Amino acid sequence: MNWDDFALWGSKIAAFGADYHKTLRSRPVRPAIKPGEIIAQLPPAPPETPEAMEQIMQDFERIVMPGLTHWQHPRFFAYFPANAAPPSMLAEMLVTTLAPQCMLWQTSPAATEMETRMMDWLRQSIGLPGDFTGVIQDSASSATLAAVLVMREKALNWQGNQKGLSGGPTPRIYCSDQVHTSIDRAAWVSGIGQDNLIKIPVVEGDPLRRMDTEALKAAIAADRAAGHLPAGLIGVTGATGMGACDDIAALAAIARAENLYFHVDAAWAGAAMICPEHRALWQGIERADSVVFNPHKWLGAQFDCSAHFIRDPDALRQTLAIRPEYLKTLGQDEVTDYSEWSIPLGRRFRALKLWFLIRSYGLEGLRAMIRNHVAWSRGVAKRLVAEPDFEIITQPILSLFTFRHSGDDAHNLALVEAINADGRIYLTQTKVDGQTVIRFQAGAFGMEEQDALTAFDTITEIARRLP
Repeated sequence: MNWDDFALWGSKIAAFGADYHKTLRSRPVRPAIKPGEIIAQLPPAPPETPEAMEQIMQDFERIVMPGLTHWQHPRFFAYFPANAAPPSMLAEMLVTTLAPQCMLWQTSPAATEMETRMMDWLRQSIGLPGDFTGVIQDSASSATLAAVLVMREKALNWQGNQKGLSGGPTPRIYCSDQVHTSIDRAAWVSGIGQDNLIKIPVVEGDPLRRMDTEALKAAIAADRAAGHLPAGLIGVTGATGMGACDDIAALAAIARAENLYFHVDAAWAGAAMICPEHRALWQGIERADSVVFNPHKWLGAQFDCSAHFIRDPDALRQTLAIRPEYLKTLGQDEVTDYSEWSIPLGRRFRALKLWFLIRSYGLEGLRAMIRNHVAWSRGVAKRLVAEPDFEIITQPILSLFTFRHSGDDAHNLALVEAINADGRIYLTQTKVDGQTVIRFQAGAFGMEEQDALTAFDTITEIARRLP
């Protein structure tokens, strides 16, 4: 492909993208497709000779498009959103075109310095104090793994990377039983192990499902008595299942008293903190050692883009930095090399999409979106609770709530599948107190109030058609 063809097809693909988004409501959110249907249409061997872009694009629309779940659909109410606002897409087009590798300041000075400024813009936007600084990670999973590694190294007096974990006291990490499985994976990958990730029950009957702080203190005391090494504490604001929110201030006080590194996972809910009225959900956050939230979820930044804030970046660098001669920036001792703050060496220019996004909408525009989603989700919950055959199981936390239809777990699982097969909306299920419930989470960037009304109509209509 020459550059004239690149410009031609770039224009055509941009036009395809605009038309795709304008017509999304006419598409089913989840495809009606069976395993193996896509791969059966792909040749088993690569072509030996070039093929025309016309044919490639025709095959893209024929093979790929029917097999996609449309995450940008305005009636995507499953999981959490992976939003991609138009300015963010344009920024990613530029990044893809320029293709910089941003591992060091010298390999892309603009990328490094923009990342510094954009992380400070985000810090201000969510109300964190000025002693936090930040780095953009690929996902909250990576940020949490980095935090767990810092917990391990601090507890082992910075000897874990050198000597490993054998022969010494076992580091222990504490969290609630509501946390995302990325916490479990961080325990695995860090070498701490599942058995040393101590999951504390939540307060019985608490609508926010907060970690039981008395049980936490008892677990720490028992571990010290048994010769273990308490190393870190992970709190959550807006857990994936039903939106659980720990008492961050209380956990921070325990972490301080017990000399534990305190990390807060706010991967989804952190975006809502650009609205001051929601910050009560993480009161005390200024006392955390690190915090993560994903602008690529609710805020509209193209995936992937995870904001990792740290009060002591030296601890993160001491844990992760490795600097062979070929990575040193000669004569520039004061520069920041963000590869020393991340697990991968290679880094994408993720800050550019934040710059485009925030400038294009302003904080007020982004706040309006989040406030609408919260209001529309609560409107659906209010209408469902008025129906005699529906029950709200967990009340809305921001824009997430769970519900059940009259019937057993099998009936509610069948309802989820029937709703998703219908195609108008997309939902997922989870477990609350041992029973199957249905999750509803509003967060699609292009959502309008009518989409919430369609969700209610679809849920109730299909529920009453089931046997």
